[in-house]
Amino acid sequence: MHILLATDADWIVDEVTAALGGPDTSFTVCRSGYVVSKTVAARTPDLVITDLQVGSMGGMAITMALRLDESAGALPHVPVVMLLDRSADVYLAQRSQAEAWLIKPLDALRLRRAADAAISGQPYQEGVPVSPVADSNAEAGLELEAGDAAAEDRSTAEEEPANAG
Repeated sequence: MHILLATDADWIVDEVTAALGGPDTSFTVCRSGYVVSKTVAARTPDLVITDLQVGSMGGMAITMALRLDESAGALPHVPVVMLLDRSADVYLAQRSQAEAWLIKPLDALRLRRAADAAISGQPYQEGVPVSPVADSNAEAGLELEAGDAAAEDRSTAEEEPANAG
């Protein structure tokens, strides 16, 4: 397996290579987001892992550039795992069409799960609240009306975790 890692932080390189490295795994590290598309074109990796903040072109822009090049036929589809700084960044990962994302701090188990899911075409998404009301309605094939959505927001507001500070 070949992994392209887009980050300018040495500690992320250390964490990712320690968690995902092995005898059959190679890595290419891009310390600038601008070179990711060129690097993918030169040697298509099995997976791209990108930090949310990489110099002047971060993970969202990198992922969107890859998706744009893919839609133009310039690059094949490459699964992307985005490393987010906080749960508020989930929106950026969703909008960029990353297959998987996890929120720092990193650990080997979650990195492996996210990478395996992305490679197999499955999502791995942290920080996305799941509403029990929405899940039960989706299973029943029901759509929420505008008034029901407000009631759902009130019913799940107390269940959301709060971070101190």
